[in-house]
Order: sequence, then structure tokens, then C-alpha cells
Amino acid sequence: MADVAIIEKSILAERTHAALGQGVRMHDPDSVAIRGELFCGTGVTIDRNVIIEGTVRLGDNVTVGANCILSNATIGAGTVIHPFSMVDQATVGANSFVGPYGRIRPGSALGDSVQVGNFVEIKNSVVGSGSRINHLTFVGDATLGDRVTLGAGTITCNHSQGGVARTAIGAGAYVGSGCELVAPVTIGANATIAAGSTITADAPEGTLTIARARQVTIPDWTTKAQAPPTA
Repeated sequence: MADVAIIEKSILAERTHAALGQGVRMHDPDSVAIRGELFCGTGVTIDRNVIIEGTVRLGDNVTVGANCILSNATIGAGTVIHPFSMVDQATVGANSFVGPYGRIRPGSALGDSVQVGNFVEIKNSVVGSGSRINHLTFVGDATLGDRVTLGAGTITCNHSQGGVARTAIGAGAYVGSGCELVAPVTIGANATIAAGSTITADAPEGTLTIARARQVTIPDWTTKAQAPPTA
């Protein structure tokens, strides 16, 4: 097993030096593991502790931050993959960013100028160009048009006992923070979904849809809850 490890280390070193010879900038070449095929444009930068698996294609001026894993992925020109992110069997368009701590799962395709921020997971979904998904969000089995905005904590509820269903969100739609979109459901183009809504039916285009219970205040609740028992 020691011999196998030595051979593998030698192969990885050869691949790393081949990438350096093609103009790729690596901050710590010894920490980069190219376990598959890497195809790069010009001006590519790769930070330390990056793992490349399968076939990975990086366009011109792509930046890959530290501790990322790219597997069978295509990254468009000018895109930044921030630290601690994963792109697996997916494509990311030009001039976009992912992470930090972003995860793009198999079957996903992101357009150009897409923002995928910290702790966002995208699975088997299409995200249109110019869309923004910046915080703490899960997008699964969904199709988003161009210029869609999803607020922090939004979830597409794609799975039930009956199987997996899809969510469709039209171009220009705005979904507020903390929303749950229960698939199958369609959000129309340029629709607005109020923060905190649970959407179980289609929302028409160009409208504001609110789906949350009316706030109720119960007076003297704290006093009654903390009152000592009577003798």
C-alpha cells in the first residue's frame, strides 16, 4: 500500500506541474490534488487544499478558493468559487460566484452572473442568469427564470411520501426571507412572495402573495405562566 501511495503522489505532482506549465496560478501546489482531468483557460487561480475529480473545465480568469472540491464540473469565465464550496456534476456560468460554503449538487445548471452565497445548497435545478440566492437556502428540483431573488432561509419543499416534485419560478420573481414553496408549485414571472409565507398553490405573475397566519397577542401570558401555584 505504501508503494501505491508513493505512485499516486507522483502522479498528482505531475498533473499539478502540468497545470502550472499551462499558466495556472496555485498558491500552494503541493496541497492541490488533481485526481482527474483539468482543463483551464488563461488567468486561472487555485488556492490551497483544492481537490479536482473527474473532468473539470475552468474558463478564463476563474478563481477557486481554498478547501473546495470540484467534480465533473464546468465553471464559466470570471466566476469565483469561494472557500469551502463544492460543485459536483454541475455547471456554473460566467461572472458568477458560489459560496463560501456553497454546494452545487448533480444535475444543476447556473446561468451567467448568478449569486449563490453562504450555506446555499442547489440540487437538480436550473437557475437563470442574474438570479440571486445569497443566504441559507435550499433549492431542490426547481427551475428559476432570469433575475429571480430568493431571500434568506427560503426552501423548495420538493420531497414527500409520494416522491419528488418540481418548483417553477418565473423571471423577475422576488421571494422574501423564510418562505417555504411546497412543490409542485409555480411562482409567476415578476411575482412577489411575502416573507414568512408557506406557498401551497400557484402564485400569479405580477402580484403579491401572502400566506401566513395573522399575528395574535395574548395579554398577561408571561404573568400567568410564571405565577406560583396557590396553596
